[in-house]
Amino acid sequence: MSKPTRARGQPRRSRPVRVADEIKTWVVERDLQQGDKLPNETEMISLFGVSKGTVREAMRILEAQGLILTRTGPGGGSFVDKVSAERARSLLANYFYFQNLSIADIYQMRRALEPELAASLAGTLSEEQLAEMEALAARYPEPAQSAEEEKEQHIASLDFHARLAEFSGNALLGFVISFMARVLTDMTIYRKLYEPPNHELWRRGREHQMRLVEALRHGNGDEARRIMASHMQGAEDLMTAQEAQLARRFIGE
Repeated sequence: MSKPTRARGQPRRSRPVRVADEIKTWVVERDLQQGDKLPNETEMISLFGVSKGTVREAMRILEAQGLILTRTGPGGGSFVDKVSAERARSLLANYFYFQNLSIADIYQMRRALEPELAASLAGTLSEEQLAEMEALAARYPEPAQSAEEEKEQHIASLDFHARLAEFSGNALLGFVISFMARVLTDMTIYRKLYEPPNHELWRRGREHQMRLVEALRHGNGDEARRIMASHMQGAEDLMTAQEAQLARRFIGE
């Protein structure tokens, strides 16, 4: 097997990391699917020309990445596995935690993508799916009276968007939107963007979500797009104001 070349200036990677990449390439070249069994340790040593310790460490790396699954006992061994959407979102969230994202950064993406998602789903959802979205939109019929209630309502509102994204026939679009909901949920919690309770955000959000469900039910894609665009713009304005208010409070303290 030919060894990959290293670009100038690129940090040298450890041998187990390089072997882990070679194993991934080997799997792709053979079009192995989830559940397919990988060669045993002895075969791996022969295939990749490395020591037992290197193979074991490479396999641990792949297992940590969620790309293989190891089972013990009769019929055990290492098997190709598929990274779950939740695991992928968690790994990406860890990356973006250090990128100092702003509300504006997130809503620039949400304003571009979520209205198109809404339009694409108009007339395609089952009555069961629509009922689920209605229940999510109506979960909190009254505005929050405490910071803790406000936090719960923020998260519930984002659950609505994450769930809607899961109905998308475009896996990439659905993943990106649900990931943004995850990042915004984390940001809401660690930046305490739920203090103090924001009744206008609750009112506008609930109203938009209920109207959106009706547009989806009636198959009106243009109306669904318009409602979601209005929802995104209003939410961004209110959350940006809340973020600024929070910053002023911290400066004052």
